[in-house]
Amino acid sequence: MTSLPEIDGDVPPDSPLTTKEGWASFVRHTPEPPEVLSPPQLEAFPLRQQAAYEQLRRDYHADLPLVNTPIIQKVISTGRLLIQLNRRQISARRGIVISGASGTGKTTALTQFGRAHELAVRKRHPDDKTRIPVLYVTVPPAATSRMLAVEFARFLGLEFTSRYNLTDVTNAVCSVAAHTHVGLVLVDEIHNISLATRTGAEVSDQLKYFAERLPATFVYAGVEVEAQGLFAGPRGRQIAGRFTVVPAAAFAYGTTDQRDAWRALVASLESTLRLRHHKAGTLTAMAEDLYRRTGGMIGSLSQLVRGAALLAIEDGTEHITREHLELVPLDYAAQASNTAARRSAKAV
Repeated sequence: MTSLPEIDGDVPPDSPLTTKEGWASFVRHTPEPPEVLSPPQLEAFPLRQQAAYEQLRRDYHADLPLVNTPIIQKVISTGRLLIQLNRRQISARRGIVISGASGTGKTTALTQFGRAHELAVRKRHPDDKTRIPVLYVTVPPAATSRMLAVEFARFLGLEFTSRYNLTDVTNAVCSVAAHTHVGLVLVDEIHNISLATRTGAEVSDQLKYFAERLPATFVYAGVEVEAQGLFAGPRGRQIAGRFTVVPAAAFAYGTTDQRDAWRALVASLESTLRLRHHKAGTLTAMAEDLYRRTGGMIGSLSQLVRGAALLAIEDGTEHITREHLELVPLDYAAQASNTAARRSAKAV
């Protein structure tokens, strides 16, 4: 390393994934592992650059490179096949529903599939700057059909005043999406649609209308959508007949193969660390404790490791210890799972 990064003065506000600018930024972003410099090497640089380097390492560990989990692999392989099957379909295209509990990696799998698809499309069409290969939206709470249509429009950069009706917005979205070759539509928070209500049914119909008009593959993600009634009634049966469900679940830890898979996940995450004194295998040796703390949730494990890495940088130890891991606050689901595991162990 011949130079260190300068401190970035004005950081522009992040655009959300639900805009084409924010999505494009997400697709382009790849965390780059910083070179690990010893204290003497670092001291050879001016103080300003030393501070920038340390901030770079904090930023990197706060956003560690993604681990290729089984759910991501399954969604990408299934999605690529369905895109091929849908290529010549005029209607009744097939899609995916990613369903599972919170923290099991549904949104990550959804967005990583979208990212992989867009990178592949842009590789095939490097000179076509007008293409928008992927459209990503989330279903707002208490959504109406017009609200959903406006979400589609917002991603594409279209603005409408209240005087434009649902048909106006829908036609504009379909026209722009067709001209920009949208081939994949990702719809997150699908559990916000309740087919038991009239409004929810109308939102479902609006999604179906978009799916009929756009020559694209649709992928939904939501929390335990089967229990939310997404496949109930006539509308639900139609969705069930067109969509493949890919379940997202916490890692299990009962069999030898399951434990090996969890250890491999921990080892993969550990390999991304860039701490001066951390020894490979430290976290893998604590795999069982990490499972107990997180309940096998990939989101909780990621938070735990990233948080512990930041604490190790802050206190200067530069290696993750059990004390660091204990200091990282976790979500309520992980805490509840850990409490249940401790009670079970005491009972035995």
